[in-house]
Amino acid sequence: MKDHCNVDAIEKVASPVDVYDAIIVRLAVAGMGCVNCGTRVRNSLLAVEGVVSADVDWQSGLALVDYVPAKTTVDALERAVAAAGNDGRHNYRAQPIATKEMPDRVAGT
Repeated sequence: MKDHCNVDAIEKVASPVDVYDAIIVRLAVAGMGCVNCGTRVRNSLLAVEGVVSADVDWQSGLALVDYVPAKTTVDALERAVAAAGNDGRHNYRAQPIATKEMPDRVAGT
């Protein structure tokens, strides 16, 4: 981890209505190499309107995102992950992992 890589975590307070309406998506995130990468991806996800919370584990490459489907989409979350690496040094990619709620939303389908 290099000094120029330091990223401060942002905080986001969601409304009670958004918390109630939120569902969870699991994303497989590739390209993260340190804790700051995880923070960078988390911050980018939290910046998306409709995201209630995001937990990113850089070591396992897993992100759990609570979001409001009426306000954003899984595609928008994937784009936010990619945008987190737009500094020329990082390249992140996200892909939803099938769940009971999203059984057919996996890579290539």
